[in-house]
Amino acid sequence: MEDTLLIDQLVQQNTAAFKVLFDTYAKMVYNTCLNFLQVQEDAEEVTQDVFMEINAQIHHFEGKSSLKTWIYRIACNKSLEHLRKAKRKKRFAFFVSVDDHEVQGDLLIDHPGIEAENLDKATLIQKELHGLAENQRTAFTLYHMEGLTYKEISEIMDLSLSSVESLMFRAKTNLKKKLSTLNLISS
Repeated sequence: MEDTLLIDQLVQQNTAAFKVLFDTYAKMVYNTCLNFLQVQEDAEEVTQDVFMEINAQIHHFEGKSSLKTWIYRIACNKSLEHLRKAKRKKRFAFFVSVDDHEVQGDLLIDHPGIEAENLDKATLIQKELHGLAENQRTAFTLYHMEGLTYKEISEIMDLSLSSVESLMFRAKTNLKKKLSTLNLISS
């Protein structure tokens, strides 16, 4: 179904159109959320939140980007929002002030694609990834885990192409520094 027709039907709260939207984008949304959150249950919960947000906000879709880009943007924002809420809960629960550049506690990875022998290394890499600035982490995740192009990332993040390139450079540089201090990569 063409996006404009689908959007028109979604605005009219057509349940069949919503099913088409869900069937078309659910896997993409879930994988995006899983790449950010690394826990299946959280990714499932945020995926539901994304589709609830789409349903509630579809009448505000202006068509400045593709429907897919708009959905990616919602999935990224909802995932980051979930991470911020989890971080606030952790701070409150332990009455600990957490520095923005460190991750407290163990980060659980429940990603089916990670083999058991790489779990420790993957956990350390994920900790360091979550220690990046939010915009660097978003760009890095969309590029390396979602396989999107810099142009697609610039549309999703509503940034210029050169800004995305700069974010990716800083993310790679920061990750390389952090991982080299942990002896995960050679300098």
